[in-house]
Amino acid sequence: MSVEVSRLSNGLTVATETLPHLESVALGVWVKSGSRNERDDEHGIAHLLEHMAFKGTGKRTALQIATDIEDVGGEINATTSVETTAFYARVLRDDLPLAIDILADILMDSRFDPVELEREQHVILQEIGAAHDTPDDAVFDRFTETAFRHQAIGRSILGTPETVKSFTSEQLHRFMERQYGADRMVVVAAGGLRHDEFVREVEARLGSFRDKADTALPQYSHYVGGDYRENRDLMDAQIILGFEGRAYHVRDFYASQVLSMILGGGMSSRLFQEVREKRGLCYSVYAFHWGFSDTGIFGIHAATGEADVDELVPVILGELQKAGERIEQAELDRARAQYRAGLMMSRESPASRASQIARQLLLYGRPIEMEELMDRLGALTVERLTDLSARLFTSKPTVTALGPVGSLAPFESIRDMLAAPRRTPPRRLAG
Repeated sequence: MSVEVSRLSNGLTVATETLPHLESVALGVWVKSGSRNERDDEHGIAHLLEHMAFKGTGKRTALQIATDIEDVGGEINATTSVETTAFYARVLRDDLPLAIDILADILMDSRFDPVELEREQHVILQEIGAAHDTPDDAVFDRFTETAFRHQAIGRSILGTPETVKSFTSEQLHRFMERQYGADRMVVVAAGGLRHDEFVREVEARLGSFRDKADTALPQYSHYVGGDYRENRDLMDAQIILGFEGRAYHVRDFYASQVLSMILGGGMSSRLFQEVREKRGLCYSVYAFHWGFSDTGIFGIHAATGEADVDELVPVILGELQKAGERIEQAELDRARAQYRAGLMMSRESPASRASQIARQLLLYGRPIEMEELMDRLGALTVERLTDLSARLFTSKPTVTALGPVGSLAPFESIRDMLAAPRRTPPRRLAG
């Protein structure tokens, strides 16, 4: 199995990975444009556009889009992220031309009918309300807003009720014209298909798509950090501690991914064992690292009862400080094995594989072979991870808390403890 890549005359990149044992194909169009590409008065428009893409074209109504794909047992959907928007489908191999035609149709000829637009705006307002009422969703929105204050990269993908209600069909068309060009798009498929046949089908339907997007890429983003707290009458407290992470292209990106697994990537991780298993201070704790094209963020999320808030955070901070002093070889080996297993398992899903190839093409301009990824992971050492931890966890933190969080220590106390020599056992912070 290997990835084949072609480029159409308009600059559109087309890639496939043939999995001959499969009877199905996962395919999609990925666009290098997401919520961070929005202007200030367009907050939420990328997500709204994704919704509206299925609401009718010049030759298909919204119902016909759904019935055409489901009549052959296929699936179609879309998603918006900070930096990309994807429109994707999965069908049996014989129905691949139909799936390509539908995806091309919504990209080339979506109508954004005003009646459908009003209906979908109402749906998204409900989605925004549901996110606000879901504490573990709301806390992440506040987290990114605090970490990247006053920047599009930190804003909620959903937008606000005010901005979503304000958008018109004309604004959707203008945003699409500015942001969607063949130079920022890739079409990828994985499964039971032939590369040359797929390229011909894509050329026939998307070969005339405009060659260039009409606007510059978003401005460079920078991590700010800071503090946000919202007292709510809830049963549990949602807390996120964050630090400046690493972009996809920098040396420490993979080291940061592995470090997040060592600290909070599973039941054997340091935070799970110390905070949850040994001390019983929370019912959920994990670490994560999100990389973007020019920045990143490293975080620890914990959910706990009100009575344990004041003790929980010092214990977490103590574990972060320990990581800057010592990481065991066995921990690195285990995290590497987890990372490798995750990559290998994702290759068994054509949808996951297509998405992985698309991300690599958009970020690096080429598919990354598994051997190259393994070499990068194999080059990591405990000394490098320890050094990264020491630098990462002494930078300015982001503290975000939602729920009964009145006993959470002040931001300055948390920041000062991270900068101070570690004490054993970790002390409670003054409230």
